Amino acid sequence: MLPIDAAAHSSRWRRRHPVDKAVLGLGLTVLAISLPPWPGAALILLTAVAVLLGPAGVPARQLWRAYRVPLGFCITGAVTLLVQVGGPDGFVALADGGPVRAGELLLRTSAASLGVLLFAFTTPMSDLLPRLVKAGVPAPVVDVALVTYRMSFLLLDSVRRIREAQAARLGHTTRAAAWRSLAGLGATAFVRAFDRAARLQAGLAGRGYDGTLRVLVPDARVSVRFVSVSVTLLAVLTVLTFALERPLS
Repeated sequence: MLPIDAAAHSSRWRRRHPVDKAVLGLGLTVLAISLPPWPGAALILLTAVAVLLGPAGVPARQLWRAYRVPLGFCITGAVTLLVQVGGPDGFVALADGGPVRAGELLLRTSAASLGVLLFAFTTPMSDLLPRLVKAGVPAPVVDVALVTYRMSFLLLDSVRRIREAQAARLGHTTRAAAWRSLAGLGATAFVRAFDRAARLQAGLAGRGYDGTLRVLVPDARVSVRFVSVSVTLLAVLTVLTFALERPLS
């Protein structure tokens, strides 16, 4: 199991309905990309961090390990706005207003990423996917997503075991050996994926599979109080952004 999935299953908000957490986490994401980046995105970023480390109870180390990957993409995208290619100043030159646009983009994307992580760190996929059928998503699409989600962990575990076996047999000592091990890893994982898929299909057929996977979903109700507090928080952030926009700019 991936660390973020393990954290979601042990989260303080594990038993809350996904709608509760979607209103807060995805609401912060929508505000981050729609409000002015300064001070809106900055306020949303601070709020998301406070909620993640506070009420949600996400450990700071786990949050950083999950956040650094999207943050790297955010920084890479922002750096491209610092320069322009072609023009009177040369083939590559500093873009006019580039630092401002890069900073605004970095604030927006980093804040939006934290909003998504807030939802991901508190909502296991096994709780979310089965409920999508009631939201109107076709059942076969949800079934494929569920099987893919569960199979991915089995394949990751197989890849880990194969790499450990290759390392124990000195399969990574030289560059040539590492390339051979990588090729063997890919071939073995490919074969095991098809084998597991065939066994899964045979098992479902033996259990009278009729086109729908029936799974148990933890009983949870939408909390009117939690949703109301979340909407109030989003409204306060919106009002505060427009109130501080002119003085701070």
